[in-house]
Amino acid sequence: FELAQRPSVGAVGALLLYPDNTIQHAGVVAGIGGVAGHSHKYFQTSSQGYFSHIKTVNNFSAVTAACLMCRRNVFEEVGGLDEDLAVAFNDVDFCFKLVEKGYRNIYLPHVVLYHYESKSRGSDDTTGKLARFIKETQYMQSKWNIIITSDPCYNPNLTRNREDYSIKI
Repeated sequence: FELAQRPSVGAVGALLLYPDNTIQHAGVVAGIGGVAGHSHKYFQTSSQGYFSHIKTVNNFSAVTAACLMCRRNVFEEVGGLDEDLAVAFNDVDFCFKLVEKGYRNIYLPHVVLYHYESKSRGSDDTTGKLARFIKETQYMQSKWNIIITSDPCYNPNLTRNREDYSIKI
């Protein structure tokens, strides 16, 4: 995580795996699923990914806060996490604020952890949770429309319908 100390870097994130050893997170791509999705989700850890992205240090518009490191002064400079985003997308919003200030968000493939996604908070499977998720989605789409529709770290010829880097048809 020494990259987090570089002046040009806002945040660094890790390679996160599901318990079955498939990839949960290898960076965040803006626009997938309407706001953002995880790069190479469900890929095998043996895969190189799109242009070896899984195995190499890369810039992304965001990394997940499930495992994120940044300097305290940078965190405070951008106002930290937005309390209007109680559950979904607070990390993405934070990283977008870093990009807006000129920082880069870096994915580190050599930092590997298992992540039991949503184990503590559960799924968005009730009326109340779904309403909150919709509200947070709309908030992000309104606030960050430009980056969501044209992620500078993602090829515009690739789909935003899946997290697998397939060609947009």
